[in-house]
Amino acid sequence: MQIRLAATVVAATGTLVALTAVPAQAAEYTSALKIRGVQYDAPGSDSNNCATGNTDEEYLTIKNYSSTRTVNLKGYSVEDAAGNYFEFTANHYLQPGDYVKLRGGNGSDSDAKNVVYRDNCNFMWNNDKDTIYVYKPSGSRADVHSYTKSGSDPDRNGYIKFHS
Repeated sequence: MQIRLAATVVAATGTLVALTAVPAQAAEYTSALKIRGVQYDAPGSDSNNCATGNTDEEYLTIKNYSSTRTVNLKGYSVEDAAGNYFEFTANHYLQPGDYVKLRGGNGSDSDAKNVVYRDNCNFMWNNDKDTIYVYKPSGSRADVHSYTKSGSDPDRNGYIKFHS
């Protein structure tokens, strides 16, 4: 009813009004960085052995959704519901529309390959459900997302795309 009333008022006054839909997460947090997806169940049998394990197959994808602003990840942190914690301690720049995969295990961080390693061979995300928080250097929340295995797409082997 309110939409018809607004359309009638606009038509009657001859005024042009642009209506835009704003995603709920955009109104909730003021951050360009958002969780894009998570590979929470690494392929194969879980093993956190640094030499032979598969923790590097577990990752979180964070994307810069700004169309104009480059974001330096230094000082941002990621935490799950159990208190597992990672902080980006080095400069890592995300250009507008760019993303980074935060991987478990050890490796060489690379801006060119869009990857940062946690340098920790323990799994961070639960295979069945978890809540992931991304915090700005100021400590305010940039994004949060919860997942459950029952809500995943089985064809993606645990990878969920949260934001388009």
